[in-house]
Amino acid sequence: MNMVSIIEKKKLGRVLTKEEIEFFVSGAADGSIPDYQLAALLMAIRLNGMNREETTQITLAMTASGDVCDLSSLNGIPVDKHSTGGVGDTTTLVLAPLVAACGVPVAKMSGRGLGHTGGTLDKLESIPGLSVSLSEDAFLKQVQEIGLAVIGQTKNLAPADKTLYALRDVTSTVDSMPLIASSIVSKKLASGAQAIVLDVKTGAGAIMHTMEESIELAQTMVRIGCDAGRRMVALVTDMGEPLGSHVGNALEVKEAIEVLSGSVTGPLLDVSLELGSRMLILSGATESVPEAKEKLLDALRSGRGLKVLRQMISAQGGDPSCCDDVTNLPQAKVILPVPALQNGYIHHMDTIGLGNTAQAMGAGRRTKEDVIDPSVGFVLHKRIGNAVAQGEAIATVYAKDEASAQTAVAAIQQQVFITDEQVPPCKLIHAFVTDESVEKL
Repeated sequence: MNMVSIIEKKKLGRVLTKEEIEFFVSGAADGSIPDYQLAALLMAIRLNGMNREETTQITLAMTASGDVCDLSSLNGIPVDKHSTGGVGDTTTLVLAPLVAACGVPVAKMSGRGLGHTGGTLDKLESIPGLSVSLSEDAFLKQVQEIGLAVIGQTKNLAPADKTLYALRDVTSTVDSMPLIASSIVSKKLASGAQAIVLDVKTGAGAIMHTMEESIELAQTMVRIGCDAGRRMVALVTDMGEPLGSHVGNALEVKEAIEVLSGSVTGPLLDVSLELGSRMLILSGATESVPEAKEKLLDALRSGRGLKVLRQMISAQGGDPSCCDDVTNLPQAKVILPVPALQNGYIHHMDTIGLGNTAQAMGAGRRTKEDVIDPSVGFVLHKRIGNAVAQGEAIATVYAKDEASAQTAVAAIQQQVFITDEQVPPCKLIHAFVTDESVEKL
């Protein structure tokens, strides 16, 4: 098979065959096709797109290019949740223990944070001693015993995607719907879950800023998953402001523990219940959202969800005492309030800017080699629509030193916009997407 003819075919807007797609994906995985030819094909795909069959085939080929986790030994239907990324998005640490406490196995492979978004693995590793590196046998054994494990992706998970993603980043082909969707879904399929709920973010802090783009991405990914024989649905949720009030690794673990202990409610819990409900339905544990929510709330009120989190932390070598005393998590050296510069109402937020502020403090990475400080970040005390008085603390920063703290205070003051106009709170859930329909909520 000839790579030049494949590039020519897609350059002219024609449909690639399954064999042609498998050829170039295999060449991307093993390095047999040079980068300049892969880059040319990526640009042709970016300009001319892919149809549903092509998008499914490239996803399946990338899935098969490396390790595929076999979860067939688990009792029940293993479920997973994937978020397209946001700020203060701590839903995994809330919903995964609750879903597992309802008797549904959650076998989750997660990623690390890069850029303005946080990573679940980095949050978990802020718990003293906890390891996210387990063998596949240990991973499966832990899910069998306690219903939940959250680990890092294997090094050989969808290796073709690693090559293609790196090229997309330097060839201005990141913003291609079939390439975005296949990149995300190939890793989910390789992780082995049979039922997957996607959390597609929309708004200022999301990969897709408009509702139309977010719904299109959700539909594309759901169709791929269903075509691949998995149970998959998506919720389009808001990222016009950070979802949780805590931003930073140990701080987000603290908030998740406080939610699971029943002492904190709000948007993080609300979205977690919506996502968790769909996970229970896909697993066959319940038939309706109200029934599923009640099961999750019962696991919350009874303390079973927090118990499962404690068990998972212990099983993965972490110190479970943080579930009883959150001060056992890493603590920042400098704590400063962020005073409002004027009277008024929170009108909107630069959510990506807030994520970048946390990153600059040491809570995130600019490159994969950067070392994270688990203790740093900030806590927002106000949300969009809230009234504020001049001098009132709109947030508190947790920093490694005085200089970093002062820089963060100044940045947050510029990223949280206060005006005389009162606006309504952000709507949390915008749409529910299946293979066949889009339901605006």
